[in-house]
Amino acid sequence: MSKFTRRQILVFFAGSAGAAVLGDKILDSVYNVAEAKNLPQRFTPVRLPHPLPLYKDLDNYLPKQISQGEVIKASGDTKLNSYTVIDDVVVPPEYERYVIVGWGDRVFPNHDEYFGYNCDYTSFISIDKDLKPGSSRNKNNGYLFVNHEYVSFPISELAPETPKDVIGLPTAFASVIGWVLPSTRDNPNDRILVDGEFLYNLGASVVRVSRRNYPNRSDRFAVVKDPNNRRIHGLSGLGINKERKDDYKNVTAWGTRSYQQGDQNYLIGTGPGATEVFESVNSDGLGNRIIGTAYNCSGGTTPWGTVLTAEENFQGSSSFFVGVTESVKPDGTQTEYTKDTTGETFGLVGEKYGWMVEIDPADPNFRPRKHTWLGRFRHENVAMRVQPGRKLVAYMGDDRRGGHTWKFVSTGTVSNPDDKNNSKLWEDGILYVARYNENGTGEWIPLLLNTSTNPIPPTVISSVEFNALGSAQREGILKLPKRNGIAGQTEDGGAFNCDRTNEATALSDYQNKKLSDFYKTQGAALCDAFLAANLVGGTPTARPEDLEVHPLTKEVFIAYTDGAPGSDGYPDSRIFQVAKLSADVNATQQSGGLYKIIEDSADGTGQTFRWERFSQGGEAGSVDGAGFGNVDNLAFDFRGNVWGVTDMSTDTHNGFGLGANPEQNTIDHTKTGNVSTFTGVFGNNWLFFIPTIGPNAGEVIPFAYGPMRCEMTGPTFVGDTLIISVQHPGENCPINDGTILSRTIEMLDLSGTTFNQTRTVPRGSSWPSNISPEDGGKGEHTGVPRPSVIGIQRKKGNGRFI
Repeated sequence: MSKFTRRQILVFFAGSAGAAVLGDKILDSVYNVAEAKNLPQRFTPVRLPHPLPLYKDLDNYLPKQISQGEVIKASGDTKLNSYTVIDDVVVPPEYERYVIVGWGDRVFPNHDEYFGYNCDYTSFISIDKDLKPGSSRNKNNGYLFVNHEYVSFPISELAPETPKDVIGLPTAFASVIGWVLPSTRDNPNDRILVDGEFLYNLGASVVRVSRRNYPNRSDRFAVVKDPNNRRIHGLSGLGINKERKDDYKNVTAWGTRSYQQGDQNYLIGTGPGATEVFESVNSDGLGNRIIGTAYNCSGGTTPWGTVLTAEENFQGSSSFFVGVTESVKPDGTQTEYTKDTTGETFGLVGEKYGWMVEIDPADPNFRPRKHTWLGRFRHENVAMRVQPGRKLVAYMGDDRRGGHTWKFVSTGTVSNPDDKNNSKLWEDGILYVARYNENGTGEWIPLLLNTSTNPIPPTVISSVEFNALGSAQREGILKLPKRNGIAGQTEDGGAFNCDRTNEATALSDYQNKKLSDFYKTQGAALCDAFLAANLVGGTPTARPEDLEVHPLTKEVFIAYTDGAPGSDGYPDSRIFQVAKLSADVNATQQSGGLYKIIEDSADGTGQTFRWERFSQGGEAGSVDGAGFGNVDNLAFDFRGNVWGVTDMSTDTHNGFGLGANPEQNTIDHTKTGNVSTFTGVFGNNWLFFIPTIGPNAGEVIPFAYGPMRCEMTGPTFVGDTLIISVQHPGENCPINDGTILSRTIEMLDLSGTTFNQTRTVPRGSSWPSNISPEDGGKGEHTGVPRPSVIGIQRKKGNGRFI
């Protein structure tokens, strides 16, 4: 079902109480409620390759080439027999897009330094003195904070997971940065330089942006000079290595350039992880000092002007070597350096990564800190409730297959939400993991040493798929901490795989104990939060990506991006769609969904809640399909509409795999089980919104789609502008040289029957080099792709985005 009734919209987005009180009233801003109007559609929706119900009712914009297209009339027949994908950020004809800042830009006081790779979360900290705090419009001057998550081809052929058939083809680093990276990591000097530069490209960038100082006083944002413009990257503070007692005392630089010399800009930790692990066990000899932040995905912005940036995929391996060791021992320290990783190269101990990191963009003297009470796991983002006289509450997601949904509640209370002293509240509290019940209720389980252990059995979490298909992916795997003498294990540290095959003999060893039987300290348990959460009975979920707190109802909206199980775990199939469970062509698909949590306590500090599912990912013609796949970041605009971006895997876009000779993915709607390749029908990753008011309330309305193989991330509304990142254009494909790919894709009509479409796409990307210089490009149709942050605004603005 891809369109919802007005009642459903009000109940879900305004809350059941809100629906009864508000009726047809709406959110006019995050602070006020005004009378609803049947507002006309304010833009022409972008036409995507796949059928959506709104195309029956609304004219739509079909892109033909860069910055050109045609408006086609609404029609009862929403099938397109052919579709050509454009390598650009395609927006409605009433809007324009332009580059604010991109990878490689020299926008820092030290001209050697440059803007990092694969931009993700964005935040805007206004420094306009003439505006009221929290104003939703006319923000013209402030600090733009941007995360940098990881590196991928074409930055270099040495980037992790680079397809073999692109090795030897042109890469981007030299043409953008101006010097050549080594072509190998085989010798120590080359390895240090390559690994160091890759870590430098991660972390965060802070740049001041303004539209008051732009040439010709344009109303577009541009970076301006500011002494606070700076990088906080994966090797910030490397200079402290010289104080070590081991061989890493000599690893204090990664090259000869000025920014490659180790500095003293280290980070610190707070909470039990810092005092009981970093300082007490002290596995690197540096105590509570931490080299760098990296793997930065999404995040959150506090009312007092700091940013929490999320360290996500920090786990290193032989194939994905830009990372550190994830597994820890009972004392919270890493089991060992993972061979051939950047952690081993620079002596970065794993327990110091995988945290929420607080940074003050406007204050370079604020030493960034990792708050260990928020847990160590693969953080996607954080959403906050900050109310005067109440405890600080934060919600988080662990973005892995089988990861958990989390809540932190501070010990202290908020006085003034704008007071920077509120940062202290992150340093003491309790971390809870969510347990979902089938009946729509749930509980928050505290991750404390005296909490009882009660893992959910693999036969239970995998029961729906097993009952439908007679088998379960990964045998319903549930990872638990490995301990000597438990379930036949002979060593301490790392993970034990409990599943349907060994549950009968192994699970009882983990039941009816306390967390203190597995971890020496509270800090150690927080360092191993994912496994500890499985141990106490937290629900394994479908990769929670973004979480947002509704500005009025305080309900928590959660984008679960993908229900498929994996090597890390199995989402509870009683709660999430983990597979296509029927051979019917229009059976429900597994590609995530939009959920919400409604706290039973008024201030969000209680230990019980209710949960609801609003939409299930999948084609609009499938049962329960919302018309999108793999929803990721979410945002509310000033009217209370919800905006979302998709995070479909790069290797499924438009039905093609990766590399110079991409294979066509099989898309067969009669298949059952893991059907992740179905996302190929949706084309490139895209940006949509679901209006909560007006005649199109409840529709999934496409607003934009991104360049080839990219992901659009970190949407932030700044007055009349949407700031958003375009991450990894052209990822793991050759730089666009004009090669065009074409194939037939099977997809669903709105009636639930299949039809075939011919899809034509560029093999790689040149964005934004291929757009006009006026919009931040070079007009080069086969230029180098660069991850960038863009602004989107109306061509004839009215002070608001929509």
